[in-house]
Amino acid sequence: MAGRNGTHRSVRSPAWKRYLLILGLVILVAGPPFLSSYWVGLLTQVLIFAILAMSLDVLLGYTGLPSLGHVGFFGVSAYTVAILSTAHQAGFWTCVVGGIVAGTLLSAAFGLLVSHVRNVYFLMITLALGMVLWGLSYRWIPVTGGDNGISGVPRLEAHAGLPLSGPIPFYYVTLLVFGACGLLMALIVSSPFGYTLRGIRENESRMRSLGFNTWLHCYLSYVIAGAFASVSGVVWAYYNGFVSPTYLELTAASEVFLMVTLGGPGTLVGPVLGAGTIVLLKNVISAYTQRWLLILGAIYIITILGAPKGLWNLGRVSPRS
Repeated sequence: MAGRNGTHRSVRSPAWKRYLLILGLVILVAGPPFLSSYWVGLLTQVLIFAILAMSLDVLLGYTGLPSLGHVGFFGVSAYTVAILSTAHQAGFWTCVVGGIVAGTLLSAAFGLLVSHVRNVYFLMITLALGMVLWGLSYRWIPVTGGDNGISGVPRLEAHAGLPLSGPIPFYYVTLLVFGACGLLMALIVSSPFGYTLRGIRENESRMRSLGFNTWLHCYLSYVIAGAFASVSGVVWAYYNGFVSPTYLELTAASEVFLMVTLGGPGTLVGPVLGAGTIVLLKNVISAYTQRWLLILGAIYIITILGAPKGLWNLGRVSPRS
């Protein structure tokens, strides 16, 4: 009932968010032709890791499942592209589909192992699985090249037969992939399935008592997140031209986790902001010191103290009854 004490008001977002979104879109769409190759490359990295961070947000922010092994699907798909394109000279679409399928199937297999546990147990098991993948990439030298990794992944324009050259065309291809993935994830989290995930995040036992198969929803969330992470891994392989165990290390997993928590979990936009912040700071700070991880850690602590719900949720006005 509506009244002085019973009126429900919708959540209001401060105006700066709208202005920031507009500014971000303008920079992403119109900015690259006016930027140097270095900054175009950085923006490309931001978009790739934004896809990865958004995919983790589906799992962490919307389902409430904290994973430290999510980067494994990114790494496996990148390795698949590298192996198929260099050792087997496979075609472009074979490599793309193979990379996405490999990462998605792995997430489907891992999901069977982790979807029945929650909280810190979920975190630790996913961490252990991620370390298994890192160990395989490091020790399975005949296939992965070990610590030397795999180099020589063909450039996108050469492999796909596209009339592209230089960093700007590749950037816009990445932007299209980013836009498509972002739209699909937004549709998923805004669907009845997505609202069920939010219900599980808030109170799983109540959702179970209402008749929802919470295990199946968590499992599907894990697989969907793994599929989008695999897409980002494919794009990264073509962007970097080189794949190594570095992309499966705990440091890489922590960076992606930080992107989500720093930007604001459960928003999709927040992880994009977090990815941009981490990638830019990492490249700028690492140019001056090798201890950039300590500085990023300090920034994270300050952000958590000042904005525990992430940067994107600053100034958010909650609905009150």
